[in-house]
Amino acid sequence: MITASVKKRENIAEYLLYMWQIEDLIRANSLDIDKIKVSIIDQYKDLTDTQRKEMTEWYESLIDMMRREGVAEKGHLQINKNVIIQLEDLHRRLLKEDKYASYSAQFYHTLPIIVELRAKSGEEKAGEIETCFNALYGILLLRLQGKEITEETKAATAQISKFLAILAMYYKKDYNNELELEG
Repeated sequence: MITASVKKRENIAEYLLYMWQIEDLIRANSLDIDKIKVSIIDQYKDLTDTQRKEMTEWYESLIDMMRREGVAEKGHLQINKNVIIQLEDLHRRLLKEDKYASYSAQFYHTLPIIVELRAKSGEEKAGEIETCFNALYGILLLRLQGKEITEETKAATAQISKFLAILAMYYKKDYNNELELEG
């Protein structure tokens, strides 16, 4: 909860990956707040009683949302889907403006990777930005599982990360009204 709010302000890409991980942690604990208290919340030894209560309530609200939105087994919460929608919108607006040519160049440098990933993704076709996040999250899971990652995949991941870092920087500027974009 504390980490999420800091990440959302500072780096929207890290925030989204973090929130996807939280969704999976909740699933791994069977959407059971008692299990989450033991395996996650109780691991934070320096929390005050108020902070512990707030964190518990945060997890309880996420559990409730996951149940209501039908993503208890897979998928993402609407709050996380909304971040993707906002990033897709910003992405399109940046591509339209000549003064953000360096952003466009990074995107078009990343596009062949995105196209390849989308071709491999099967039936469910995600947008370009979501495809990038799916790739990074997949790599994160592979690393957590201790699986080997090829050099080609590492290079693709580095390019995607670079592109999303630029998008996240523009998102922060846009959020702070420091970005000049047409509607």
